[in-house]
Amino acid sequence: MEYLSSERILIVDLEAGEVSEDDLDEELVAEKIGGAGITKALYEQHQEGEPIVLGAGPLTGTLYPASSLAVITAGSPVTGHVCHAPVTYHAGIELKYAGYDYVVIKGRSNKPVYLWIHDGVADISNASELWGKDLWETTDALRRTLGDDLIQVLAIGTAGEDGSDIAQVGVNYWSSGDRFAFGKLFGQKNLKGIALRGMGLLEIADPEAFVDAAFELLSNIKDGAAAGKKGVEDICTAMGQADVKDWLAPLVHRYSACYNTPYPSHTFVFLDADPKKMTDPGTDEPGFRVTDVEALLGFKKLGLSAEAACRLMKACAKQGVDAAAVAELSGRAGKTDAGEIEASLSSLTGTVSLPGRGIFSPWSPRKPLFGDFSVSGEANDWWERRMAVAYVFGIHPIFAVMAPELTEESMLEITRIGTELELDGEVLNAVVGDLLS
Repeated sequence: MEYLSSERILIVDLEAGEVSEDDLDEELVAEKIGGAGITKALYEQHQEGEPIVLGAGPLTGTLYPASSLAVITAGSPVTGHVCHAPVTYHAGIELKYAGYDYVVIKGRSNKPVYLWIHDGVADISNASELWGKDLWETTDALRRTLGDDLIQVLAIGTAGEDGSDIAQVGVNYWSSGDRFAFGKLFGQKNLKGIALRGMGLLEIADPEAFVDAAFELLSNIKDGAAAGKKGVEDICTAMGQADVKDWLAPLVHRYSACYNTPYPSHTFVFLDADPKKMTDPGTDEPGFRVTDVEALLGFKKLGLSAEAACRLMKACAKQGVDAAAVAELSGRAGKTDAGEIEASLSSLTGTVSLPGRGIFSPWSPRKPLFGDFSVSGEANDWWERRMAVAYVFGIHPIFAVMAPELTEESMLEITRIGTELELDGEVLNAVVGDLLS
């Protein structure tokens, strides 16, 4: 697989403390395309090792709009099914640039460890000094130890170490779209985290045609329905929750986007400094990046103030628990006091609701946002197919429900341009069918 790829699969055997490599077979790409299509195939291939599989799509890290997604595929300890969680921000592309399209992590270490994957090299390192640290402390410690503030970190907090059913794998300091307790799996394997950094380059079969197609599509998107909108507030408005904008407004500091994604879906709020001040506030940890719409709406539904909701989300991120699950379980238990909820984070239990087949993370809203997708039939069927396609190609799953310009045909066409593989709708339908089976 010469193009849009590092051509390598990393195999990590935690029990043996060894790493090895497999070549990425072009026949596998021709059959499964990439992303979740291949991570599921690798999960099945290594199933006896109860693997956690990371992977990038063929478009991940390219100039194709919203190409920021990597995926974690594993058997969920709470659903019993193979599920897929998104890895966005800048961590998704860093996996590919670090030198591997896919990482298979199997077995269990007899002591706490972390993986350090950088520039085509992978090491299993002792994480004893990290065990017991929260997500923020872990990210700081890894960046300090490894000497690079741009290292992307996938890690667990104390919730994952303790085996919580609502533990999630966080990304740097922030919550993620892990709704499947993959943080618990990390803890069971004694895997504190994965540090990613790389300067890899991607070869493109026809670079000029690829760039032209990507920029033409981006130009169309800039004139589309999402133009001028920003943050979790406008997402909530599109979901019928327009009052969120005024509720959150006094805290809003700025907005940010994931790699190459033409929508700033993150709203950064200041909790311990003036949000209107754009110079250094001189305060440690002055705020929080709100990335989880479902969690925000869940805490608002409990009657919390915007500040209390955001402080709770910050506490959840540090401990490495799924804030959306916390909101749902707290509401079910009749907890509406922020202090009481925060005190219960380490003991909350229960089954959270997942839509449809429960295969893809509901971190992405389950309806079209802004754009007209001309959805016919069941909306959940549309959403699950849209997620499957995004997770295969490496497209940000929230932006995937915003931009009808990102058609399946355009993803197939630009992947053909980039790889010279003869991929068509029949192949994609087979991959999607396998993911949704």
